[in-house]
Amino acid sequence: MKHQTPPRSSGQNALLQHLRSVWVSAIFAVGLPGPPLLAQTQILPDFQADPSARVWNDELWIYPSHDIAGSTGWDMVDWHAFSSTDLKHWTDHGVIFGLKDLTWARKWAWAPDCLQRNGKFYFYFPADDQIGVAVSDKPDGPFQDALGRPLLARDEGGTRVMDPCIFVDDDGQAYLYFGQNALRVVKLKPDMVTRDGPIIALAVKNFHEGIWVHKRNGRYYLSYPSFENGRASKMEYSIGRSPLGPFEPKGVILDNHSRNIHGSITEFRGQWYLFYHVQGPSPYERRVCLESLTYNDDGTIQPLTMHRPSQ
Repeated sequence: MKHQTPPRSSGQNALLQHLRSVWVSAIFAVGLPGPPLLAQTQILPDFQADPSARVWNDELWIYPSHDIAGSTGWDMVDWHAFSSTDLKHWTDHGVIFGLKDLTWARKWAWAPDCLQRNGKFYFYFPADDQIGVAVSDKPDGPFQDALGRPLLARDEGGTRVMDPCIFVDDDGQAYLYFGQNALRVVKLKPDMVTRDGPIIALAVKNFHEGIWVHKRNGRYYLSYPSFENGRASKMEYSIGRSPLGPFEPKGVILDNHSRNIHGSITEFRGQWYLFYHVQGPSPYERRVCLESLTYNDDGTIQPLTMHRPSQ
């Protein structure tokens, strides 16, 4: 079922801001020096995470993973899609695909990605430590499993087969990035469902998971969580002159002070944005947020800090 999120009244906004301050403060207060920090504005309803943001026809679409309320593990079963023309009012297009639509996987409907090409929409998704691809004529589905089997099977490439990111370069070559603790990429043929050559290992410092690739002014940016002291809360990035590297590490974009972070970097109407999540009531109930990005003249990204709550 699709529904349009209605505008909030000033009273509702004030209440929502207070509630956000309470839950974020409760999350961030433990073990952090100084006043607790406030996450950016939550843009999607509870509970979504791992946002993959894409722009088609001057409309921004987000394909997140769908956390289950009250969950105590990563036991997600389906995916929603959301769209907006102003980044303030969002349409929830409901479930566009799920484990019930598969014959080869029954668990772990984790972080997906989607791309438009050939007049169709290709939805890349992980399930049970494998990666599949579904196709639809519309961005909100319904999507159908394109192969009836994984595009990438368990343990291929010497990494955990998860967190797909699809990237098409200016010359039309498609690349599918994936992995955990060891980044891998494989080229795809123009049909977007057939591999074109071997899986390639990429050396990326501090890479943990959740890879995202974007291109700006001839530079290729890899953004990804790193892992330190039992959590993956820092979004780091590296820059290269080729989609296959080499890549030079450039540091941390944002620390969300949560169990993990995962997101995407996308340009919309001339402004670049980071879409990411923070943990909500638990690490398994997360909330999608956004923040605008600023690039320096040398192409590096200015680091972000979490805003302090208004008094």
